[in-house]
Amino acid sequence: MKKIILGLIVLCSSIFATQVNVAVASNVSYAINELVKEFNKTNPNTKIEVTLGSSGKFVTQIQNGAPFEIFMSADMKFTQTLFDENLAITKPISYAQGSIAILSSKELDLKKGINLIKDDSISKIAIANPKTAPYGTAAMEAIKNAGLEEVTKDKFVYAESISQAVTYATTAADIGFIAKSSMYDEKMVQYKENVNWVSVDPKLYTPIDQGIVIIEHSNSLVGLIKDNNKKEEVKAFYDFILSKEAKKIFENYGYITK
Repeated sequence: MKKIILGLIVLCSSIFATQVNVAVASNVSYAINELVKEFNKTNPNTKIEVTLGSSGKFVTQIQNGAPFEIFMSADMKFTQTLFDENLAITKPISYAQGSIAILSSKELDLKKGINLIKDDSISKIAIANPKTAPYGTAAMEAIKNAGLEEVTKDKFVYAESISQAVTYATTAADIGFIAKSSMYDEKMVQYKENVNWVSVDPKLYTPIDQGIVIIEHSNSLVGLIKDNNKKEEVKAFYDFILSKEAKKIFENYGYITK
């Protein structure tokens, strides 16, 4: 009898579980699993379906009706675009501030900082596409402000997202501009600070305030879940990302939180 009751409880939980679809900027890929795990401690029946990608491409997808409930962008600009177009029902709020670093699988003279990229030994520089990836925009801004754009313009290898830039930086390129948060992932422990990677001077680029919004159509029906239940779960995850608990996790991955 106990087994039957337990089975019914599990069945009911699965029937009434809510799925929240979240579009997440690639730089958050290293922290998102821990964030979801922490959220599910108090919301065990909510399934957070994460899709990772570049912020610019997510905007296009959402404009074309992609079924995301929440958008966690790599900057405020893209979330503001959706709000201005009435595709977001909440004003953009910054959930964390990111920063960039340069990374190589080789042991380089990182004391030179960003000036290292002009060396003749550096022939390929990985960078996320500045048109669609805010971290790529920040990297290009840093390069320009350091006066290195002309001497390095033929060296760039463009990645679709900042996570792909990490892959390029450790494989196809000599060095790459990456999200500093990636260096706090357990898979990256082999790369040492000041040996394989170093932070880029934050004075060289505009602070990367990352924004979050709830998408306008997030009150749509999902399976047998009623509108109000769906909206409550969407709001719950949105609130969690802005909570003290989430801020601690972001800080553990090298982000700055306010």
